[in-house]
Amino acid sequence: MAKTKDVKSSVYVSMRGITKAFPNVLANDRIDLDIHASEIHALLGENGAGKSTLMKILYGFYRADAGEILLRDKSISINSPQDAREHHIGMVFQNFTQIPAFNVLENIALFLPDLQPVYKQSDVEERINEVSIRYGLHVDPYAIVSQLSIGEQQKIEILKLLLSDAKILILDEPTRVLAPHEVDALYEVLDILREDGYAIILITHKLNEVLACSDRITVLRGGEVAGTLLRSETSEEKLVEMMFSKKLVDVQKTEQGVQKISDTPILQLAGIETQGEGNSTSLKNLNLEIHSGEILGVAGVSGNGQKELGDVILGMEKSLAGEKLFFGKDMTNRPIGDIRRNGVGFIPENPLLMASIPYMTVLENMALTNTWRYSQQGGLQVDWEAVRADYQATQEDLGFPFSLYTLPRSLSGGNLQRMVIVREMTHDPQLLIASYLTRGLDVQSTLAARQALLKACENGAGVLLISEDLEELFALSDRLIILFNGEIAGEFIPSETTIYEVGHLMTGSEVKYVAER
Repeated sequence: MAKTKDVKSSVYVSMRGITKAFPNVLANDRIDLDIHASEIHALLGENGAGKSTLMKILYGFYRADAGEILLRDKSISINSPQDAREHHIGMVFQNFTQIPAFNVLENIALFLPDLQPVYKQSDVEERINEVSIRYGLHVDPYAIVSQLSIGEQQKIEILKLLLSDAKILILDEPTRVLAPHEVDALYEVLDILREDGYAIILITHKLNEVLACSDRITVLRGGEVAGTLLRSETSEEKLVEMMFSKKLVDVQKTEQGVQKISDTPILQLAGIETQGEGNSTSLKNLNLEIHSGEILGVAGVSGNGQKELGDVILGMEKSLAGEKLFFGKDMTNRPIGDIRRNGVGFIPENPLLMASIPYMTVLENMALTNTWRYSQQGGLQVDWEAVRADYQATQEDLGFPFSLYTLPRSLSGGNLQRMVIVREMTHDPQLLIASYLTRGLDVQSTLAARQALLKACENGAGVLLISEDLEELFALSDRLIILFNGEIAGEFIPSETTIYEVGHLMTGSEVKYVAER
């Protein structure tokens, strides 16, 4: 990762007294923020601190209830993303806005504000190549987007902003789905952009990356600015203290969990194959085992079969070939209800779409996957007091406080993830599928969630941990497999490999080498 120098530049954009409220939530409370040209400015804060809301106001996605935005000391009005782009402000969201069936050139052309109704592809190609060479954003203009890696798709998003003349770039969790060498490449790009006078705002949870690449760091807490510091003035410990006002204790992996690993696997997949349809990736001759007391980590760039692996285990996707055994019992292609009743918990990659009903309360959502536990009088009633008692106990144990009467649609992404973790941990699962467990969680919640996984293992559970955070996988996994294009490209004990070796396998660059080794 590229190192940077602390810089002091003239203020490009100022946000003054920005206030934004949603029902029962004050997201931003009179926030002042200065963005300088020629700098990388990191925006930190726990879940619900107001980071994304503040940047969405700057990009015109939300409108502030109070306050003003100044560009070069002149007050401006930003009522939509179109207004923001006219003021040279661009944003790359976590979920890219691309048409998978189009090629790179066509996706970029659709975003250009000065494109004529009839345009020459050669002209757009020339513009793409010119900017690509300058900033190291090399990508084939005629490659189909659906066939590109996540890192290459991210380059498209940045190219779109640069070619539309954005000077302020807001990047929301830009390294979330990148392999380590892709992270290094991204920050090399950002270094060059900064040298050319661009203002770059990073919304991120990764403190080590903040300290490695940013010039200034602003910490939000409870919707207010807790402080803004130069990178040279701070440390990871100081940032955590500003975010939470207390010292956090890191996860402790004990030998107890390792000693509980049994000879008979909780789960065994033998020769599993699936038929990928649409954007789904087909699994090919997949073999794995998960034992009691063990965390099996699954690494891979998004879209290489991680989702399909979880779906096959849960019974959401049928296998064309192979066997799925729970404690030696054949459960191949059995219904989801049967799988769940056998003690399988599931934390999905998208909790809003896959694990909750937005217009039911948190309490009602808590009972949703366990109705058979709480139903009374033949299912005509629900023992809500038992639901409340169970989940309040787990909330306290995990340190995830939130109201049981809030609607999930009003929760931040991190708090929604907390809700699902509490539900799935409550009834001591024998097998837990944790897909992107800590995505969107702040530092404090991340530590609590990871500790909960280790505690589940100590109680005899087996865990399948799917993650794109290699540091997390190396810290928690007993064994680690890498998925590439629906196949296992390698299997390691974390202590016997490196993050960079795994990162290259994730992008397919050394699959043959590992297969022959």
